[in-house]
Amino acid sequence: MAKRDYYEILGVSKSATADEIKKSYRRLAMKHHPDRNKDGDDSSEKKFKEAKEAYEVLKDAGKRTTYDQFGHDGLRAGAGGGRGAEGFGDIFGDVFGDIFGGGRRGGGQQVFRGADLGYELKLDLEKAVNGDTVEIDVPTQVSCDTCNGSGAKKGTSPETCSTCGGVGQVRMQQGFFSVQQTCPACKGAGTTISDPCEDCHGRGRKRKTRTLSVKVPAGVDDGDRIRLSGEGEAGRNGGPAGDLYVELRVAEHKIFERDGANLTCEVPVSIAVATLGGEVELPTLDGHVSLKVPAGTQSGKIFRLRGKGVTTVRDPRQGDLFAQVSVETPINLTSQQQELLRKFDEAVKKGGDKHSPRADSWLDTVRRFFDRIS
Repeated sequence: MAKRDYYEILGVSKSATADEIKKSYRRLAMKHHPDRNKDGDDSSEKKFKEAKEAYEVLKDAGKRTTYDQFGHDGLRAGAGGGRGAEGFGDIFGDVFGDIFGGGRRGGGQQVFRGADLGYELKLDLEKAVNGDTVEIDVPTQVSCDTCNGSGAKKGTSPETCSTCGGVGQVRMQQGFFSVQQTCPACKGAGTTISDPCEDCHGRGRKRKTRTLSVKVPAGVDDGDRIRLSGEGEAGRNGGPAGDLYVELRVAEHKIFERDGANLTCEVPVSIAVATLGGEVELPTLDGHVSLKVPAGTQSGKIFRLRGKGVTTVRDPRQGDLFAQVSVETPINLTSQQQELLRKFDEAVKKGGDKHSPRADSWLDTVRRFFDRIS
């Protein structure tokens, strides 16, 4: 009986990448593995063996080329077919090792990436809008200079772990099922240290505060993050360093509130200016501007000044400034001022809704409300 096509067995095309082939084999192996099909299903066992044989060939670039050119006959002619049962542990480790915490580098000791770090950087609104370069002090783990990160005392070297033979991992066999896990003796390092470094106490790393320069782009906002690649904690056993994430916190401003590219502020205005009209000096982040207040302006009125807002890191267009008028009630009046104000109030009341349309309208509404419920 002719053998089935290896690509057909794995359910991939002939142009499939190595990762696609590996992913397909993993799915089939997990589905048809004998330990998952203990009810005597011969078809599952057959499919499992077929998938294993196909993967052993297609994962190897040389064997795959031979198979693509000459098919099964080319492999039988000497290019190599599949491994026996003894080789399954290795292939299983290659495919499923990452699930069980595996991971070797060139068959040597296991390496570990350094941890990522976080730092909260507080900025005022002006620096967030205009950008700045800020120096920060970050406590972190760095590679020990005394032992060059080996953890062993100067003049000595780490010794190969006798439990795992320097691999950093051990393999446990449970019937046909093989599991690869971190060596308990060396914790995956592949080496042990009998005479540790006095500075780092055998860790290979020590705590140090580093001063870093952070370039803050113009237009950042509260909650934005800046990633500094490789500025996190040092890795172990030659592993890469982690990253540093700088989270920006923009302090509250005494005058402005920010909403994206727009700014808002409150403008106190005297009764006289609100009544008669006039100009008030209004602050912006670019300097002062003059705001014209029309006669009869009511408290709460909002004026929009186009282009007086800010830009953001995501949009270079300038936002607007919204100025809300707050008519200020005078306090600490002298008796003479109080008397003048009473006369002014009496004169206004004589004019009725001519001078106070909102007050008269509100009073009429109140009267109708009480007439209706009485």
